[in-house]
Amino acid sequence: MLKRFPSAATTPSKLLLRRYIFTSDHKMIGIQYFFLSLAAVLVGTWLSLLMRIHLVWPHGRIPLVGEIKPENYLGLLTMHGTLMVFFVLSTVPQNGFGTYFLPLQLGASEMAFPRLNMAGFWTALASFFVLLAAFFVPGGASIAGWTQYAPLSAIRAAGPGQGIGTDLWLVSIGLFCLSSVMSAINFVTTTVKQRTPGMRWMRMPLPCWSWFVTAILSLLAFSVLLAALILLLLDRNAGTNFFVPAGLIVSGQAVNHSGGSPLLWQHLFWFFGHPEVYIAILPAMGITSHLLSVFSRKPVFGYRAMVGATIAIGALGFMVWGHHMFVSGMNPYEGFAFSTLTTAIAVPSAIKVFNWLGTIYGGKLQFSTPMLFSIGFVSLFIAGGLTGPFLAQPSLDMYLHDTYFVVAHFHLIMAMAGIFAVFSATYFWFPKMFGRMMSERLGAIHFWFTLAGAYAIFMPMHLLGVAGHPRRYSELTGVQYVAAMAPLQKFITFAAVITICGQLVFLFNLFWSMFRGRRAEANPWVCTTLEWTLPSPTPAAGFAGRVPVVNRGPYEYSVPGSTADFVAQDAPATQEG
Repeated sequence: MLKRFPSAATTPSKLLLRRYIFTSDHKMIGIQYFFLSLAAVLVGTWLSLLMRIHLVWPHGRIPLVGEIKPENYLGLLTMHGTLMVFFVLSTVPQNGFGTYFLPLQLGASEMAFPRLNMAGFWTALASFFVLLAAFFVPGGASIAGWTQYAPLSAIRAAGPGQGIGTDLWLVSIGLFCLSSVMSAINFVTTTVKQRTPGMRWMRMPLPCWSWFVTAILSLLAFSVLLAALILLLLDRNAGTNFFVPAGLIVSGQAVNHSGGSPLLWQHLFWFFGHPEVYIAILPAMGITSHLLSVFSRKPVFGYRAMVGATIAIGALGFMVWGHHMFVSGMNPYEGFAFSTLTTAIAVPSAIKVFNWLGTIYGGKLQFSTPMLFSIGFVSLFIAGGLTGPFLAQPSLDMYLHDTYFVVAHFHLIMAMAGIFAVFSATYFWFPKMFGRMMSERLGAIHFWFTLAGAYAIFMPMHLLGVAGHPRRYSELTGVQYVAAMAPLQKFITFAAVITICGQLVFLFNLFWSMFRGRRAEANPWVCTTLEWTLPSPTPAAGFAGRVPVVNRGPYEYSVPGSTADFVAQDAPATQEG
C-alpha cells in the first residue's frame, strides 16, 4: 500500500509565504503597501530631522552620524524629497488603501489582475531598496534634488553623489514607474469591469472615483517620467546628448556633450511632476469627502459636482506644468497661458472646498479621530491653497521661486494635507483591516500635536520666503540677510522636533491596537458602503462567493422616513428611504 506524504506545496511555511508574503490577495497587498510607506516615512522623517538640526547647528556632531557637510545635506534633501513624494504620498493613499478597499467598495471579489497586483508591489519594494542603497555606495546619495535637474544630474563628475548614487536613484524611480503603471492598469480595469450589479458610475463612493482618476493620471504621467529617466541614463552612461548642452565646463574640464537641452528635462519632468501633485492629493480628497459625510451623518453635498471636480482636476493637471518654469526664460505668452490654466484649476478645487463645508454644515457631527483629521485636511488644504495664486503669477513667481515660500506652499497643500488624509484613513479603516479599534484618546492627542506642529513649522516658512530666503541652502551664515533669519529657522526646528515626537503617539497607538485594541464590530462607524457589510477584520475570502447587489447611492444618511440613521447600499430596494 502506498503511503501518501503531504505535498511540499501544503507545508505550513509555504502556506505562510503564500498567505502573507507572495500573495495575490488584494487585501494583504494593500497592507504590504501600507507598511512599505510606513518604513519610507520613518526614514524620510529622520532625514528631515537631520536637515533641520544641521541648519541650526551647521558644525554640530550628531551621534552615529557625525558632522553633516554641505554635500551630505544635499544628499539628505534629495532622498527625503524622493521618499516622501514617491514612496509615501504616491503610494499609501492610492496603492495602500486603494488596493485594499477599491474592490470591496465596488463589490468585487478581487482586483482584475491579481498577479499583476502582486508584481507591482514587489517592483515597488525593489525600488525602495535600490534607492536606500545609494547611501552606501562611494560618493553617497545623489545631490541633484528629487527633481534631478540636468545638466547637474547628467554629468557624473558634477559632484559627490553624482556617480553611482545618481544611477541608483534613476534605476529606483524607473522601477517605481513600472510599478505605478502596473498598478494603474489594475485600478482602471477593476473600476470599469469589476463593479457588482447595480454599482452604476454615479453610485460609486467618492474614494473609488478618486482612485480611478488617479490611476489614469499615473498611467500617463509615470510613462513619460520613465522615458525621461531612460534618456537621462543614456546621457550619463552611453554618451548621448539629450539634456547636456555644448560648451559646458565642469571643474575646469570641458564636457564631451553637445546639442542637448536642460529645458527638455524640465518639460518632461514637470509634465509628470504636476500631475504627480494630484496623484498624491486626489485620493486624499476622495477619502476626506467620504469621511466628512460619514461623520456628519449627511449625504455628500453635491455628489455629482464632486465627481465632475475630480475629473476636471485630473484633466487640468496635465495642462499647467509650465508654471514650474516661469524663471526658465520661456516666452511670456507661454507664461500667460500656463498662468491662466493654473488659475483655472483653482475652480474645481474651490468646488470641493465649498462642498466639504456644505457637507459639514447642519450635520450631526461626530468628532471621532477620523473626523478630526478630515477637518484638519480641509484646514491645511485651504491654508496651503491660498498661497497658490501667488505662485501662479509669473511676476510674483520670479521673486518667490526657489525660496522657502514654495517649500511652505508645497508642504502644506500636498505633504501635510496628504498625510492628514492618510491618518484619517488609517483610523477609519483600521478596524476593517485588523479587526480592532485604535485608541480615540491617543488619536485626539496625536491630532492636536500634528495640527499645531504643521502650522508651527510651515507658516513661518512663508515669512522666510517673502524675505528672500533661498531653499536648499545648507548653512545660514554665508549671506548676511539669510543669517538674520536664523532665529526663525531655530523656531521651526524646535517645532519640527516636537511634532516628530508627537508621531510616536501614533506609532504606539498603531502597533498596540493591532494586538491589544478593543475588538471591532462589523460596522463600528455605521457606514453605508459595501466593505462594512463584511466582518471585521475582512475575511480572506472577501464576499465569499456572495454577489452584493447595489440598490442606492453610497451616502444615504439621515434619510427621511427611514427607521435607522442610514441605509446601506445593498439594502433591498423596497426598504423605506
